[in-house]
Amino acid sequence: MELNFKNKSALVTGASKGIGLATARRFAAEGIAELHLAARSEDALLQAQDSIAGEYGARVHIHVTDLSRTENTLALARACQNVDILVNNAADSSPGPLDKMSDQDWRNSLDMKVFSYVTLTRELYASMKQRGGGVIINDIGNSGENWDANYIIGTTGNAAMMAFTRGVGGWSLDDGIRVVGVNPGPVATDRMVKMMKRRALDWYGDENRWEELYDKYPAKRAAQADEVADLIVWLASDRAAYITGTIVTIDGGIASRRSII
Repeated sequence: MELNFKNKSALVTGASKGIGLATARRFAAEGIAELHLAARSEDALLQAQDSIAGEYGARVHIHVTDLSRTENTLALARACQNVDILVNNAADSSPGPLDKMSDQDWRNSLDMKVFSYVTLTRELYASMKQRGGGVIINDIGNSGENWDANYIIGTTGNAAMMAFTRGVGGWSLDDGIRVVGVNPGPVATDRMVKMMKRRALDWYGDENRWEELYDKYPAKRAAQADEVADLIVWLASDRAAYITGTIVTIDGGIASRRSII
């Protein structure tokens, strides 16, 4: 299936590993001309740059930055103002229940998950509007629709980003822009292991029992990062030209079961 990425460019945040890196690689595999990759880890970004440019021939630019700081997010938006596609993916919400989360935990997590998404969307939307079009994909998370008291910061931030995506995306096509959300459930990444260890500690009193949780998941496994990346890239393509202001969930049916795993 031709996705028509020739001569297009994309910015992917949180692109040094997991879903972000898988998404960047999939864009390159589908023939995108230029990629901007943003994350905190310079070593991981340099490795991604060399690998993607060498394997696919795309022009790859890296941006080593901490998007929990507004000034860094604004600087990234300026550096990438001409991209055709934005994938907001950088996030690291602290897992745990309300009584274990400090005010600083809330601020650290929401500065990254909510405010960096909002700031980049606002700034690049304006640039896209001037140029007559673009696509913004927000990688959110199914806890925004399937609330989890033991992941209270993440579930709150994700619900906020779902509302934001629907609110902006409902009208964005008037400006030639599509804004779409993706809600992964558990994905086999380092971040998921961190969350599963917290869950095992809460449920079993031992974080080392986290692998036992796989028995409770659909198909006895988490999603693979490549599966989520395939969805994101398709939604960013011309094949999804009439999809905006909605959220697509990829979680093996977990949210529909009304189960957190």
